[in-house]
Amino acid sequence: MEFIHSREYLNQGDVVEVSSDTPCNFMLTDETNFSSFKRGESFRYYGGFFKNFPARINVPHSGQWNITIDLGAGSGHIRYGLRLIKAQSV
Repeated sequence: MEFIHSREYLNQGDVVEVSSDTPCNFMLTDETNFSSFKRGESFRYYGGFFKNFPARINVPHSGQWNITIDLGAGSGHIRYGLRLIKAQSV
């Protein structure tokens, strides 16, 4: 299993944006679900399989999040960009 991973503290309303030169699974998970993903077990996530970029995921609640670009059985060669768009304070 090949994947790219980043762990960030994100606030509700923030947006995680990824650009990629190849289709991929782009996911946002909590720690428990990321551990299940790494073990190959069922897990819950926000996001999905994207072919068109940029792809965006809205952060559902504040906390520590795992941002994962999963290449599946594909090659580990990918050009990507990751951007965190912070929610504006009122």
